[in-house]
Amino acid sequence: MEPIRLLSREQMEQIDMAAREILARTGMIVRSQAALELLAKFGCEVDRPNERVRFPRDLTAHVVEKMRQSHLRPSQPERMPVRYSHVRFKPTPHQVHQDFTVSAGGFVPFIYDLDGQRRRANGQDVLCSINMVNHLGQINLTGLPVSDQDVPPDHRPVLMACQLARYTRKLGGIETFSLRDVRYIHELAMIVAGSEQEFRRNPRIVGYAEVRSPLCFDRNMIDIFMEYVRMGIPQTVDTMPCGGTTAPITLAGILALGAAETIAPMALAYAVRDDAIVGMDINPSYADMSSGLYRYSGSERLRLLMARIQLLSEYYGCPTGVHGGKTDGCFLNEQAGAEKMSSMLLAVLAGAVGFGTVGAIENAVTFSPTQLVLDDAMAGYVRHAIKPVEVNAQTLATELIESVGPGGNFLSHDNTADNFRSELLLSSLFPAHAWEAAHSHPELHDATRHAAEMARALWQPPEAPVLSDAQLKAVDELETRYEREN
Repeated sequence: MEPIRLLSREQMEQIDMAAREILARTGMIVRSQAALELLAKFGCEVDRPNERVRFPRDLTAHVVEKMRQSHLRPSQPERMPVRYSHVRFKPTPHQVHQDFTVSAGGFVPFIYDLDGQRRRANGQDVLCSINMVNHLGQINLTGLPVSDQDVPPDHRPVLMACQLARYTRKLGGIETFSLRDVRYIHELAMIVAGSEQEFRRNPRIVGYAEVRSPLCFDRNMIDIFMEYVRMGIPQTVDTMPCGGTTAPITLAGILALGAAETIAPMALAYAVRDDAIVGMDINPSYADMSSGLYRYSGSERLRLLMARIQLLSEYYGCPTGVHGGKTDGCFLNEQAGAEKMSSMLLAVLAGAVGFGTVGAIENAVTFSPTQLVLDDAMAGYVRHAIKPVEVNAQTLATELIESVGPGGNFLSHDNTADNFRSELLLSSLFPAHAWEAAHSHPELHDATRHAAEMARALWQPPEAPVLSDAQLKAVDELETRYEREN
């Protein structure tokens, strides 16, 4: 299926030229002497006292083309999960992806629980949320729906990754805030993968760095990024320019700044090692002018997301997922439904390879088990809507039409019984009844109530770990060693 396109080729070229002009004239703050040294050798103009780096236009053009060519390497992994979806490192047509992924990995601190209380998430919530993800069929990946707030903040990335590895095969990406965590997370990934070769082929449980808009690459993020690159592990640098606060308010300006902020780290990656596996990523939005909040939804962000998907996928050749299935609302209501469905469907129709993180409300600060069930159902709605159309002798059904004849009906025919389950989306959350039947049993049409009942049935710890005994022992030993050493 052809995707929705908002930008012309000329407009994408203008955005790219503006991004490279920003890097050449304004540059970026890079708070690492080691990185500054590498970038100077790579051909950048480096002002060491002010930690400012300017990137010549021909150099950034070379970096982008080098990234595109690297995607042709046979040894390149096809994809890698990140916290909110996945990114791809192989050439992928810009199209509507029927195999889009859905992620529930938000590392969210608060939970709106099944008793109607908003509170800090704990370890039991982590286990129960993983169990829900395991049983919901539309969710492919998770990097933890919630995070145990009783664990010290600087220990959460590694200890939460251990819980994730123990109890689910839907492994997503992990937030990493410290250089020391990289080796532990990599060791955990090796345990789960079973071998270095398998991990290289299919990297999971990988952390990544982020740029601080506008145009600041901070020391801890640089350290994490460079360590992963040295290890030969795929990397993208996430950047979240926010129109009106940390970026211009205009859509084109947001994308130009975001592109600059993700091209510059790629230059650093190639300065670290020539065969680095890197890609581009931008997660842009606007500031809400009444509150200053970074908006995860809204009609203006939808067009920004669709333009971003096209720019990265069609122009730069870096298909990625997006922060979709989100709501800025604080209730399980019509606002959440409208914002989540629109940001799922339009992202997919624009060519996103996935979206996440689902299950959250309040700008991805609060997780709701009930909302996770609703989001799973909505993702299924989207997946069914873009199913390929089959046109052949069987589906054209001319012989069937002849056998039934004028004035007949198809309801009692075996063909209908054999095929209606594949043709129709049968959802207990979205029923279709006549007025009298619906109003005689209104509880059947309360999707939130029904979703809460489904969530309550799944809200329990996993029955058993998914790892072998040997793998579990290795994870336990890693966790014990980590707590002892840190």
